[in-house]
Order: sequence, then C-alpha cells, then structure tokens
Amino acid sequence: MSVMRFCRECNNLLYPKEEKEQKILLYACRNCDHEEVADSFCVYRNVIDHEISEFSQTLQDVTADPTLPRTKSVKCAVCGHPEVVFLQAATGGDEGMTLIFVCCNPNCDHRWRE
Repeated sequence: MSVMRFCRECNNLLYPKEEKEQKILLYACRNCDHEEVADSFCVYRNVIDHEISEFSQTLQDVTADPTLPRTKSVKCAVCGHPEVVFLQAATGGDEGMTLIFVCCNPNCDHRWRE
C-alpha cells in the first residue's frame, strides 16, 4: 500500500525521485533540499477487488443508460419483455467477444450471454 510521505523540515509532500548515479530511489521535497532514501521500490500500487454483487449492480444500471444499444428483436426469456440492452464484453482466451443481454423490465433481473 502506498503511503504519503512528508518532509521532516518543512512538512511538504515528498515526491519520488531517481538518483541515477547510485541507482537508488529517493523521496525529495520540492520546497527545500530534504531527501530521504526510500525503504521500498514500490511507489504506487493499485489493487482492484471486485465483488460479485458489484458486477451485478453494474449490469442492472445499464438499462438506465440511454447511450447503450437496445433492441426489440430479442425478448427476455423469463418475463417476455420486448426490449433488451446489449453490450459486448471480452471473454477469456481466444474466444473473442461475447454479447451480454440485460432485460429492460425494471422488475426482472434476467441477464444472459450469447
């Protein structure tokens, strides 16, 4: 996890800086000349955790997006609603893209792939 570091001299933010001759990572103040050696080579780490419910909520929200394509040629197999939103998503491996359909009926939560 990345931690913000502050200068011991003037309390301003320390920024990562490369010392090219010694090949080390430093944290340097842009206000004064204070520098300190970094204890790790990791400057920033972005960890993305997705819960299954987050993905479901995203698909529920797509029915309210007016910019997504809709079709009336495909009906929902659960409720028979005549309108669905569809989008493409990448699948793993060499399968390419897959179509994801979401029923536009607010009382139906049906999603399917083709």
